[in-house]
Formats: sequence, C-alpha cells, structure tokens
Amino acid sequence: MSNVVVCGVMARKPKDLTPRFGIGEWYGYNVTQLSGEERRQLAAETLKPKKERTPQLCPFQARKQGAVCSKDGGVCSLRLYSYAPHPETGRAMGIPVEGKQGDLRATCPYRFHEELDVFKWVGETILGDPDPLLVGEVGFLEAGATTDNEGGDDVGRIDMVLVSTKTQQGAPMAWAALEIQAVYFSGNAMKGEFEAFNDAAVDWVVFPAGRRRPDYRSSGPKRLMPQLQIKVPTLRRWGKKMAVVVDRAFFDSIGEMDNVPDISNADIAWFIIRFEEVEGQNRTRIVRDEVRYTTLERSVEGLTGGKPVPLPTFEGRINEKLFLPMTQGAVAGLLTFDDAEPPVADDGEGGEA
Repeated sequence: MSNVVVCGVMARKPKDLTPRFGIGEWYGYNVTQLSGEERRQLAAETLKPKKERTPQLCPFQARKQGAVCSKDGGVCSLRLYSYAPHPETGRAMGIPVEGKQGDLRATCPYRFHEELDVFKWVGETILGDPDPLLVGEVGFLEAGATTDNEGGDDVGRIDMVLVSTKTQQGAPMAWAALEIQAVYFSGNAMKGEFEAFNDAAVDWVVFPAGRRRPDYRSSGPKRLMPQLQIKVPTLRRWGKKMAVVVDRAFFDSIGEMDNVPDISNADIAWFIIRFEEVEGQNRTRIVRDEVRYTTLERSVEGLTGGKPVPLPTFEGRINEKLFLPMTQGAVAGLLTFDDAEPPVADDGEGGEA
C-alpha cells in the first residue's frame, strides 16, 4: 500500500489497482443499493461467532417458507469492482465495472430459485407445462455389492426432477432432469470485506480487500462435466432430457459448442439467465436470457475448453521431446527402462497399504 494525504487524513492506497471481485449480493441484497448503515449491520452480524448470529432469511428459496440462508457469510454472488479514491477521505472505493465483465456471478445455487421462474421456464420448454411438480435430490446411482456391503445405497443423485402435471392417466410419466451450477471462487476469503464494511466511517462500497476470481475450471470441467458424463447417457437411453441452468457469465466462460436446432436432437438444454437491477429496490432479479440445445459430446468439448490438436502436430511434439539436444541433460519428459528403479527384495516385513 502507498499513502496519500487528503484533508489532513492519511489514507492507504492499494498498490495493485486492477479490478477485483467483491460481494455482489449479500443475503439477497444488492450491495451497491444498500446504505452504509445497512451494510454495516450485515457485516457486524456476519462477523459474530456462528452460534451468536441472528439467522438471515434467504429470499430466493421459494419452495420453503421462511427459509434461512445456509451459506456461511451470506454471499450470493460476486461482482467486479474497479478502484477509485474517495473524494473526501482518499480511501479505496469500489466502482462496479460496466459491461459484461460487470455482470453478477452467482456463487450459491439457491440464487437460481428466485420465484421458481427458472423451473417454470424449463417446464414450459421441455415438458410443455409451465407449472411442473418439483422433486429434489432423487437417487440416480446405486452402489453395487462388495465384500463388505450388500449395495443399494444411493451414490449419485439428480439435483431436481421436473414432472409434468399434464400427463394423462395411464400414460408414461413425462419428466426432465435439471442441474443447477453456480460458480466457485478461488482466492482470499471474504472476511476482509466484512471488516471493511463494519467500519462506521465507511458509507460507500469498499474496493475489495482480497484478490479472488470465479473459478470456472473447478466449477465446469471438474464438477459439472463429470455429472453430465455420468447421468446423460442413461437419460438418453430413457428418452429424457437434461436441463442445465447457469448464469450468462458462466456460459460465456465455456468454450464454443455446436448447437442443434431442435430439442428433439439434443441431450442437454442450457438455460442461461442474467441479472437485472430493479430501479428503486435493493435487490436484483433473474431475467430469462437464452436457451441452447446441444449434444453431450459437444457440451463436453465446450466445458473442456479446448480442441484436440491434429495428429501430425501431436506427433511433432513427441519428436521434439525425443530429439532434444543431449547437452540439456536427460531427455525432458522421457523415461527409459534404464531409469526405472529395480524391484525391492521382499524381506518379509509388511509395508503400508
């Protein structure tokens, strides 16, 4: 930090002035639309020991009356802020970045439950029913029998199953599977922001104290993609569709995917939402943005975020490693049989399993 003097008061200026991600929505409230006192009250409550906190209601869990926020710290979404000095104190203010980079990034899956509009949208699109029944956490995979276990336990579930209310008696059940994916974040914890907002002298949105970023690699390829690879092949055999709900920033982080023109040829329907500020209110709302139809294979390519290189290119890279100048020491990345350690003789002692 460097120091600047403003009106006789020493203020600290961050050395790194590049935009940072901070709190977007906090316990359902849009941080930029709260007063300094409202932010201070939330911060003071959040900084208390967990057992001493007053439970905060979650405005998005529409399926449950009086639902309490279960997310430690209560951060519903992130937002990117640029730095600006406060005109009177010189202290660091956070100015929301404009354009796509300034979009909210949902970090809590319940954020997508607002007024159940996403489920109505999926029901209308896939089932032709805007008011489907919602069944949560349905067991999809069962453990097989092992030496120590008879099997049968649930080892995998589908987040939500939407069941049409329009199915004729005696007809096959009409339903669709749904997965919601929020984004994880990597970097510093939010405590620095909570402490900054707890300062009674701060009546502005603070420039984020920590450095963090939405971790789309962990959220997409490492979490969402295996779920789709496990579940979609069976759904495909059953003749059922998978709906995946993400926000616009998440979808834009995915690599290019080839679309199919009609849902009948798709395995997966991507339902993409965005967030919109409501004038005169301290909350934002979900807005339906776009539906994309893809196959499982194209979705995996997009989530992987890369395309295989041509065979000649790959084999050329092999040759580069094979024929590196020997003056560089052992051939990089190449293990010969001579490099392998000889097997250790069995001395009769039991080793670690």
